Formats: sequence, C-alpha cells, structure tokens
Amino acid sequence: HPPIFSLPGIPDHVTYTWIAMIFLAAVAFMASRNAALVPRGVQNFMEVVLEQFLQMIDDVIGPEGRPYLPLIATLGLFILVTNLMGLVPGMNGPTTNLNTNAACALVVFFAYHWIGVRKQGAVTYLQHFMGPVPLALKPLMFVIEIISHLARPLSLTLRLFGNMFGGHILLAIIFFLMGLQGLIGWALSGSAAGAVVGGAGGLIMIAFTVGFLYPLKILVSVLQAYIFVMV
Repeated sequence: HPPIFSLPGIPDHVTYTWIAMIFLAAVAFMASRNAALVPRGVQNFMEVVLEQFLQMIDDVIGPEGRPYLPLIATLGLFILVTNLMGLVPGMNGPTTNLNTNAACALVVFFAYHWIGVRKQGAVTYLQHFMGPVPLALKPLMFVIEIISHLARPLSLTLRLFGNMFGGHILLAIIFFLMGLQGLIGWALSGSAAGAVVGGAGGLIMIAFTVGFLYPLKILVSVLQAYIFVMV
C-alpha cells in the first residue's frame, strides 16, 4: 500500500530521507543542548553510540582515523534509521530504493579517494594501485585495481538494496496472508472452518512475525548498516 505520508511531486524515498534527517538532527540537538559532565538521557545514549563508532575506527584504522568520525557515524546512523523505518507499517524505507543507496555509496567512494590524495599526494596515491608486483605486471595490476574500486559503489548499493528490499517484500507477503483478505478475514467470516483454521493460522503467523521475523529484520538492519560502514 502507499505510504501513510507523502508529498505531492516528491518521490517517497526522498520524503522519508528528509524525515530520517530531521529525526537524527533532533536527536543530536537533544543530546547536545544541555551537555553535562555526567551524561544522562539522550546524551548518555548518544555517547555510548559514538563510543562504539570510535572503538570500531580505532580497531580498523587506528587513532589517526578519529577525524573521520563525523562521516562514518553519520552514514552509519542514517543507514540504520532508514533501514528500521521500513519495518514500520505504512512507512517507506529509503534504503529500499537504489538511488538512496547509490548516493551513500558515492559519498564514500569520493570521500576515501579524496582523503587518500590529500594525505599522500596524487602521484603517490595512484602508485599504490599498481601494487608490489614486477614492473611488467604493474599496468595490468593498475587496471584490475581501477575496476575493483569502481565496482565498490555498485556492490555497496546492490547489497544494501537487495537485503532491505527482499526483507520488506517478505514482510508484505506475511501481512497480506494475515490481513482481512487472508487468515484473519477468514477467521471473521463466520464459518466454523474459518474460525478454527483461520484463527489458529492467524495466531501462528502473528507469533512468527513478532517473535522471529521482526527481530530478524532488526538484526539485518543493524548488520547492513555495520557492513556498509566497515566496507
């Protein structure tokens, strides 16, 4: 079904991207407006979240990677929030749209190349594409590395899109099976078979969705945000 909220002439994934941005900006404002030495409430929660990002950066890049916390944490939190938005009935998860994922992937692609050129210089940075191979193999290695780097935005985009879109389709199928035109509707039809089979089936589907499918989708949403940031 269409989302419960949409703006005329604006694609739904753009509208819900703005909603995610407003939500994250509001959380950041609440966490920082009355910053205290002993954090409480939203400030305490956000400090815990940022500590996890810092720990991940230190483990992967080292302390010299801490200046890139704003980029990494913003991407991670944005992708996580937009992933979870798709689990709310009537809302549109922006990461189920290729355009949103491609935009995030291109930001990462241009950012890490720009950082590499700024840190090492253009010539030195390009030399590392040739790898520690004999001189005769350096042109081949350069072409292979270029193709590999160009493929990364595509892989990031399709991985996130496939996992989130596929999961939402599964949820939609389950909801249709349980809805008024499915098991619950059959249970309310007044027939004895509907009351027994439809009612029991509806309860089983609800228990399956709440007890297994939704926790699994939440886990996948968190993992996909983590994988996108790590890659």
